[in-house]
Amino acid sequence: MSEVWQAHLEKELAQLEREGNFRSLHPVEEAQQPVLIRGGRRLVNLSSNNYLGLAGHPDVIQAAQTAARRGAGSTASRLITGDDEAVESLERRLADWKGTEAAMVFGSGYMANVGILSALLGREDMVFSDWLNHASIIDGIRLSRAACHRYRHRDLDHLEAGLKRAVQQGKRRLLIVTDSVFSMDGDTAPLQDLVFLKEKYGAALMVDEAHGSGVFGPRGEGLAASLGLSDRIDLQMGTFSKAFGVYGAYAAGRETWIRYLVNKCRSFIFTTALPPAVIGSIHAALDHVIRGTELRQSLNEKAKRFREGLQQQGWDTSGSETQIVPIVIGGSREASAFSRYLEERGILGVAIRPPTVPEGTSRIRFSLMATHREEDLEQVINLLKEARISWEVGRFA
Repeated sequence: MSEVWQAHLEKELAQLEREGNFRSLHPVEEAQQPVLIRGGRRLVNLSSNNYLGLAGHPDVIQAAQTAARRGAGSTASRLITGDDEAVESLERRLADWKGTEAAMVFGSGYMANVGILSALLGREDMVFSDWLNHASIIDGIRLSRAACHRYRHRDLDHLEAGLKRAVQQGKRRLLIVTDSVFSMDGDTAPLQDLVFLKEKYGAALMVDEAHGSGVFGPRGEGLAASLGLSDRIDLQMGTFSKAFGVYGAYAAGRETWIRYLVNKCRSFIFTTALPPAVIGSIHAALDHVIRGTELRQSLNEKAKRFREGLQQQGWDTSGSETQIVPIVIGGSREASAFSRYLEERGILGVAIRPPTVPEGTSRIRFSLMATHREEDLEQVINLLKEARISWEVGRFA
């Protein structure tokens, strides 16, 4: 039997190789910095989600070291002995920061979305999910076994048609779920319109602020807060592994929703709580996010210049309007060749290929940090101008 498995796995890996979608690990040093080390070479780091540069901030690191003195691990799930007072304090601070009645901490963004959606939804429910939502949202919906309408990306007419049909069919509980900032395209959800539709059809709305937390809003609360919509959204989720520079995730919303998740969410109930060092570093990162107006301004200004520079060169940036700036290449092999071309010239721009993005839309996903040097970004823009000529003549085929 083991030989059967071996043959199957080797066949699948060979198929990935042929398609140009095989993946391997590449150790790096100083990944928290705007310039990292990979394979012994220094590379401008344009593939990190460390948007505000907090992963390397001395205060955040010191807070982790101080909190670690309380113990290396939390020892159990939150519902057993893992409910440290520092976690309770963090949840109170998160609710205050988000302007919600309550909040809860999760082990990771993936665990949060998978757990929340599979806890809230059942066979009798209907969920409406943007076509480009994160994989964790898709997997959570699958686990829930709810009926799902995947509406075309940002297509409000397609969404409304599905909502109308669900109401006509007598569906009682409807949930719309969307990313606020789409992680591979860098565009944003039409949240104002989504709120209008959810209220018109009596649905609930869940927003994943993973790439919006820390980046948007007067205190970094996210895109919903920047639009003044927080109190009209039923549940918000976000992560601490991106702009916060740490690890973990949160959900914030009405107190009833949070109490329900504490009792029903399997990825919360059946997992060990985050260790003290992580909780301590999140507390410190939250301080910097709340007062990080200058960091957000720096990030958004750099992203705007970078994005406009690429668009002026004729690159397809897939509608980006945030700190995430992709250039769509097309085939997987071409995107991988382009990534190698950049690395040979001192730039880390990782190729993103299926199944992360749809077939034929492989890309280089650049992501900006507030701590990037202006001269490094100008160097990249100039190099991409040269690369555009090579790409047009098919050098990366």
